Amino acid sequence: MALPQFSSDMAEEELDKMVENATRASNFLKAISHEGRLMILCHLVSGEKSVTELEDLLSARQAAVSQQLSRLRLEGLVIPRREGKAIYYRLADDKPRRMLETVYELFCEEED
Repeated sequence: MALPQFSSDMAEEELDKMVENATRASNFLKAISHEGRLMILCHLVSGEKSVTELEDLLSARQAAVSQQLSRLRLEGLVIPRREGKAIYYRLADDKPRRMLETVYELFCEEED
């Protein structure tokens, strides 16, 4: 995949769209740049998890997990579902999984 070429003679609407896309990308990257939020997303790649399951997986307090889930929800990266008293979360779309695959490839896979 090649990046598009940008020039100084781009139409104003093209530049506006570029700024809008850069803002969305920046917000996405900020949301996943926190270690706790990144770990939550890593766990959700394998499927829906309850807040209690995430607390156990992260060895974190409910308040901390809920705060990070709130930010991920605000950015549209996760979707909650209530079942009785339990709240379950899943990835909102494929973007976080695709990004995490790249992060895993760059930082987690063993080098040859």
